[in-house]
Amino acid sequence: MKKIFLLYSLLFLLSGLNAQNSYTKYVDPMIGSGAHGHVFVGANVPFGAVQLGPNNIFEGWDWCSGYHYSSNNIIGFAHTHLSGTGIGDLGDILVMPATGKLNMNRGDKKDMENGYVSAFSHDNEIVKPGYYSVLLNKYQIKAELSATERVGFHQYTFPKKTDNPHLVIDLNEGIGWDIPTSTFIKQVNATTLVGYRFSKGWANDQRIFFAMELSQPLSGISLYDSTTTLTGNDAKGLRLKAAVNFNEIKGNVLRVKVGISPVSYENALLNIKKELPGWDFNSVVKAADEKWNKELNRIKITADEKTMKVFYTALYHTMIALSLFNDVNRDYMGTDKKIYRNADFNNYTTFSLWDTYRAYHPLYTIIHPERVNDIVKTMLAIYQQQGKLPVWHLMGNETNTMVGYHAVPVIVDAYLKGFRDYDVNLAYEAVKQSAMQKTDGIDYIQELQFIPAEKVVESVAKALEYAIDDWAIAQMAKAMGKTSDYQYFTNRSKLYKEYFDKKTEFMRGRIADGSWHEPFSPLASKHREDDYTEGNAWQYTWLVPHDVEGLMSLFGNEKRFITKLDSLFTIPAELGKESSPDISGLIGNYAHGNEPGHHILYLYAYAGQQWKTASWVRKVFEAFYTDKPDGLCGNEDVGQMSAWYNLSALGFYSVNPSNGAYVFGSPAVNSASISVTGNKTFNVKAVNNSKENVYIQKVTLNGKPYTKSFITHKDILKGGTLTFYMGSKPSSFGTKKADRPVSNRVY
Repeated sequence: MKKIFLLYSLLFLLSGLNAQNSYTKYVDPMIGSGAHGHVFVGANVPFGAVQLGPNNIFEGWDWCSGYHYSSNNIIGFAHTHLSGTGIGDLGDILVMPATGKLNMNRGDKKDMENGYVSAFSHDNEIVKPGYYSVLLNKYQIKAELSATERVGFHQYTFPKKTDNPHLVIDLNEGIGWDIPTSTFIKQVNATTLVGYRFSKGWANDQRIFFAMELSQPLSGISLYDSTTTLTGNDAKGLRLKAAVNFNEIKGNVLRVKVGISPVSYENALLNIKKELPGWDFNSVVKAADEKWNKELNRIKITADEKTMKVFYTALYHTMIALSLFNDVNRDYMGTDKKIYRNADFNNYTTFSLWDTYRAYHPLYTIIHPERVNDIVKTMLAIYQQQGKLPVWHLMGNETNTMVGYHAVPVIVDAYLKGFRDYDVNLAYEAVKQSAMQKTDGIDYIQELQFIPAEKVVESVAKALEYAIDDWAIAQMAKAMGKTSDYQYFTNRSKLYKEYFDKKTEFMRGRIADGSWHEPFSPLASKHREDDYTEGNAWQYTWLVPHDVEGLMSLFGNEKRFITKLDSLFTIPAELGKESSPDISGLIGNYAHGNEPGHHILYLYAYAGQQWKTASWVRKVFEAFYTDKPDGLCGNEDVGQMSAWYNLSALGFYSVNPSNGAYVFGSPAVNSASISVTGNKTFNVKAVNNSKENVYIQKVTLNGKPYTKSFITHKDILKGGTLTFYMGSKPSSFGTKKADRPVSNRVY
């Protein structure tokens, strides 16, 4: 009996070790829904094509996701949303349950009675991964939402006594600058509707098809184009709306399944059939929670309650996008608007590459290795379909937003880290073609010349970003034995030096005759009209993550470099009225709310003052990552703001995003277990970690002294344990030159 008891005890212990922890309880999707965070609020699953959530009446830039915490109104529940962007779009296939007099107008804030819009209170709102619910005050209807990858699931609980229960389907409504170009609705039978919504916005030609299944038969359908009444059970028009009527709501609960597809409504029906054949709402909520938990369990941390909440909400934010852009049969619509059948990869969309190449994609190479090859394959398919790699790709459209060709470091980083399940020669062709375009000043770069400021706006920002990308191309060329290309792109990667004014010690614009662009103020930032992109000279002078040593030499020596870097955090920001609202999260002129500065805190380590990196990283944790709705200091930017936190909270960051090194900062967690390739675990421990003990005293790797102030991707993939020993005062850790990271070396 004793042996049997011990056996059962051992089995119980092993099952506990293998069991997933529940981390969804720490996720608060409301973080970042206030201020300028612009995050998606609603129900979805990791990387899902569907982001089903509430839309408020649009009031401007801070409603880019469709929802802002300051609003008290809901116009309906739409199936596609962006998270953390600076431009609004999507909000497709809006559904609103209602009772009483039929009203097909949306209504507005000043007159919510004469419209289908309803007020709501945050007190009656619940949001967690895979689930959203709210009470619509006007109708006293409880709305609950959940989702699979390609299907949105609605559950509406009506009052026991209802007058004229119905659903409003509004294909006119979109978010921000989105307007419909063609819409279609067709009633297939008493419980099924199909249709499409084509629109023009940030995505110039977006096409989404849908299928809707009802849990009970409708009693009739009324169709409208704008407010014009149409006849029949199907219609095509510019701004179609439908009223789906019911004699009564059986059991007071109406359930609605909405499948979406980039290909056809037949595929949307197939998506419903394969992903959500039943009607058990609670089981779908449970399954969504399990999917989120599976992904969140890739990094298991211990920390104080607030850090747990901020960390796992950030990790959640990194998995809202990329989002699937194919059907269950792997059909998808390409950028060329052709239909590609049964692709051999999962096709993705929502590539915010100017943001995400910096930390989001390096994070994926650690915790989502199974997705990296498909990401590269998606990029290469886009290259073949549109003639260039994605810049800022959305729903089968190239928006050409922001500067640089930043698919390049993502592909090169993947290649150098051993991800090769794609056509490698095509990949090199694509990254090289990016650098040989004749647009946005790239033609000057090709001739190893600076970009004249009077001919190309944002010349400094563009040139610095191009140099980062060109360094990556050089490394891929070297690895593939392309010696002449390696030398050429290495030379291009050093062109950042052309913009450094040694007199002022700033990166500045130059005009064609070689003189400096005047007038000049290092503090000024004129949105979209000067030499910088969403920033000023103070912020852009440091954008050389691929050659920090070369940048340091431009200052003359380490001391001058450090003195200037120290000043960044103390010089008051005076950006001017015409500056970009994206310049936020300010400490002096350091702007954490905007991505070009995300590596700057870590530059101290290259000059042997790692302790200053540690100090500033902790201050950014405290100031700009909170557990409140305004808990992000700028746009979430499709996961980059959160990826910075996730990596930094673990104690390191990808300064050069394609050289395979992660520079130490100061861990926010007490411990972490990271699941890596080959069923291995890389552990991080922070001994004596606290709010006061922010400085690294020493480090061990697998119990042995480790003096370097960085760690490589290869070492992380080996598994093992990295231990930080923390203290309240700066130490000599990382001061020796031999222990510092080298930015222009591939590890």
